[in-house]
Amino acid sequence: MSAAPQPISTRATAVRATVQRPGVDAVREKGWWRASKWLLARRLTQFGILAVFLIGPWFGVWIVKGNLSSSLTLEILPLTDVFLLAQMLAAGQWPYREALLGGGIVLAFYLLVGGRTFCSWVCPVNLVTDAAAWLRRRLGLKGGKKPSAHTRYWLLAFVLVAAAVTGTLAWEWVNPVSMLHRGLIFGFGLAWGIVLAVFLYDLFIASRGWCGHLCPMGACYSLLGRVALARVSADKRRLCDDCMDCFAVCPEPQVIRPALKAAGQDHPLILDPNCTTCGRCVDVCSKDVFRITTRFDRSES
Repeated sequence: MSAAPQPISTRATAVRATVQRPGVDAVREKGWWRASKWLLARRLTQFGILAVFLIGPWFGVWIVKGNLSSSLTLEILPLTDVFLLAQMLAAGQWPYREALLGGGIVLAFYLLVGGRTFCSWVCPVNLVTDAAAWLRRRLGLKGGKKPSAHTRYWLLAFVLVAAAVTGTLAWEWVNPVSMLHRGLIFGFGLAWGIVLAVFLYDLFIASRGWCGHLCPMGACYSLLGRVALARVSADKRRLCDDCMDCFAVCPEPQVIRPALKAAGQDHPLILDPNCTTCGRCVDVCSKDVFRITTRFDRSES
């Protein structure tokens, strides 16, 4: 008679389930709504912004003209991407007045709120990379080769140097953000090929590789996030049970440890400019360790 199979411990089962599906405990403890509220808010914002751009060319209702690089809202409010403006200046192309005004408005907003909030709350490529990260976890894919996190800053410098040397905005021809927008308007083509390449790179080669290690636009906005007002705090870090769900879902997991584990700092505030303030750590924590607050609130519960 064959021996009966050895039972798997409840703890081991829970750990494996948590690794595969971070946030399960949070849903059980807080309910689906509270365990998803920041994710839902981001998705509504991202799709809402895409919608106001697309209903013009799709349906002839022009609330916003242009794209995420440069736009005019209601024929009044100009907005210009700071990274695009930097390329124009590097290329020796003096921006027209509305572009400078729009760039100033965007610069002031992201200096105040946080540069990488563009990446998690506005950028449509975030939908692509989040989908790749979700599928990667579901398929149990591990490993991969990530470039240095400093690579994006080298690429940022390279893009600006290339603009200065060529006198053109060369990056805009391959910018996944612009290409995704064009693909939605004009249909299939090279645009979708670039977006697919980003998805496959994140899925099979480097988890969160594009946004976390390569994107020069993200590098530009992270530089703006050093003095940002909005911050995430691990103010109830004493309650942390080391489930690691926050690290599993965070697009920049290296920013968590100093605040959560008091590694190199005493206060629980995440001050790293690469934090995207996406709120996923708040959502998936069943112990409510995290909350979104301001950089002036360094209290600990």
